Amino acid sequence: MMRLIRAEKARRAAEAERERIAKDAERIRARCQSSLAAFVREAWHVLEPGSDYVHGWHIDAICTHLEAITEGRINRLLINVPPGTMKSLIVSVFWPAWEWGPRGLSWMRYLTTSYSENYVKRDSRRMRDLVSSEWYRSLWPEVALVRSGEASFANSATGFREGVPFASLTGGRGHRVLIDDPHSTETAESPAERQRTTRIFRESVPSRLVDPKTSAIVVIMQRLHEDDVSGQCIKLGLGYEHLMLPMEFEPERRCRTVIGFTDPRTYETELLFPERFPREVVDRDKKPMGSYAVAGQFQQRPVPREGGLFKREWFEGKFISVAPAGTKWVRHWDLAATAKATAARTAGVKLGRTPDGRFIVGHVVKTQAEGNEVRKVIKATAEADGKDVEISLPQDPGQAGKVQAKDFVAMLAGFVVKAEPETGDKVTRAEPFSAQCEAGNVFIVLGDWNADYIDELCLFPGGSFKDQVDASSGAFGRLLKPRASTSTATVSGLY
Repeated sequence: MMRLIRAEKARRAAEAERERIAKDAERIRARCQSSLAAFVREAWHVLEPGSDYVHGWHIDAICTHLEAITEGRINRLLINVPPGTMKSLIVSVFWPAWEWGPRGLSWMRYLTTSYSENYVKRDSRRMRDLVSSEWYRSLWPEVALVRSGEASFANSATGFREGVPFASLTGGRGHRVLIDDPHSTETAESPAERQRTTRIFRESVPSRLVDPKTSAIVVIMQRLHEDDVSGQCIKLGLGYEHLMLPMEFEPERRCRTVIGFTDPRTYETELLFPERFPREVVDRDKKPMGSYAVAGQFQQRPVPREGGLFKREWFEGKFISVAPAGTKWVRHWDLAATAKATAARTAGVKLGRTPDGRFIVGHVVKTQAEGNEVRKVIKATAEADGKDVEISLPQDPGQAGKVQAKDFVAMLAGFVVKAEPETGDKVTRAEPFSAQCEAGNVFIVLGDWNADYIDELCLFPGGSFKDQVDASSGAFGRLLKPRASTSTATVSGLY
């Protein structure tokens, strides 16, 4: 009896849905035909009836690039976005359903893959559920499924979707080959597994196309290693248009593509999807992930875990409890360039040189304070260090920089202070200090700041933060110069 009641309720609900759609069918069809992003909005309730749709501008960006493939303007696309930004739903579920229905390309064939068979089946089920739903069939009745499996299905117009794990991508062909996360976070760390995945990508994927000239390949993934599939696309110049959207904006890496897209964000660390990932959520999630995972999965610029310009192994066995007597100290400050960027930091690194010529990183101070609060931190740190520690400050170019430097020097009256312009880029300035680290001449005093300091060095120059590296470079350079004698004749260009 209960089964009959449930069946009747389902029949009535389906009838009500058909009536609702029939009243507004023309508008829905027109809206869905206008853009993939509009289709995502309209179809969302079918797959996620219990969740409200949350839009972000990055969804428009992904959709317009997929539309460019549909229109034949590009046929190779690499998308790097953080996890949780709807990448799989848009590329592997909504886009194929949009091409079959609203765009009238029901003959289109899709070969879809991921590192996990579970994910292959998950997205296949999602698309199957969408195109077989009452909503979809009422609007595009011409798309009728004639074969329906968990990982593959086909329609009456010869279009189909076949899903296979990436490791098994050796057969079948499609007008679209959709590669969604070919690596797992574990296999990307294994050189053998990573090389196997990239070999399959280079050797097998190009031959999986129905038409070598016009069929498309789409790779969408988070970055996990510098030599992952994305790294191969970029390093080997394989012709992929690259849509790269980090969680936190980095102006020097602003993404621009051939279809006219430019990342619209305006200031450093501006978030990608604040509607879903606001600042407090991003900062919370970054803590357990660690710097390496954040650099790759959030920022899409993986750096080898062993380090970039600085190698983690250089600091093994280099930690000491106290510095030797007679060590000459300098604390150099790298000042935050702007208060607008929420992640901008001021850092002060205390670096010493021992009587026998070795170098000691003695202490690090970091702050995201602004304005007068930064002055208070620098003054308090100077008092804690004592007058035997020379203070080194960068001097920005122009009169404003000279005035700021003069103001700092005046505030630090009684201390040995030197303010002078910096030359060269951050990497060039860091290279002499890096050479000493590599030679085993740099030691670190034990402290709770050690892990963050080493992480930043080993992510440099790819990391979000460079202030501790720049402060170390400045202190190293200052140690090799004659010691300033007073705090009143130390601002370059003023006296």
